[in-house]
Amino acid sequence: MIAETLAGIALVKSAVDGIKSTINTAKDISSIASDIDALLQGQSQVQAESNKKAGVRLADQFGVQSVAKEMIDAKLAAEQVAEVRRLVDHRFGSGTWQAILDERAKRIREAKEAAAEARREAIKKHNEMMETVKIVIAVGVVSAIALGFFIFVITASAMAYSLIT
Repeated sequence: MIAETLAGIALVKSAVDGIKSTINTAKDISSIASDIDALLQGQSQVQAESNKKAGVRLADQFGVQSVAKEMIDAKLAAEQVAEVRRLVDHRFGSGTWQAILDERAKRIREAKEAAAEARREAIKKHNEMMETVKIVIAVGVVSAIALGFFIFVITASAMAYSLIT
């Protein structure tokens, strides 16, 4: 868990360093987009690791060192994000950072909705296929019964005819 949090902090730091080194020469926001993605991903990793406690010993979860490290890492990441927000808004105009966050949230929401719709469609297709299989099986069983009855009638008729002659 600590290694993953360190990776998140390292990602935040490297992204901020990249943004700082290119912000003044960037012609448009796409020049630093990959660094912004890395920054937001690193911040998400730090937050996710501080929220994830499954499988961790109780002493590790609530120990002063663990709690302090998580809080400090989260604060450091937030400071770095705030600094980048100021840099981006200063370079590209007020509200640019918020527009980036809004667009990112919109795309994440759309991706989740698309994934949910794909799952619903897959379930619907599966259910339709199962209904088709049930119908095929039912038709097969009815056909087998009808064929069996037909063979029985033919055999019984042949036996009755042979008894008569």
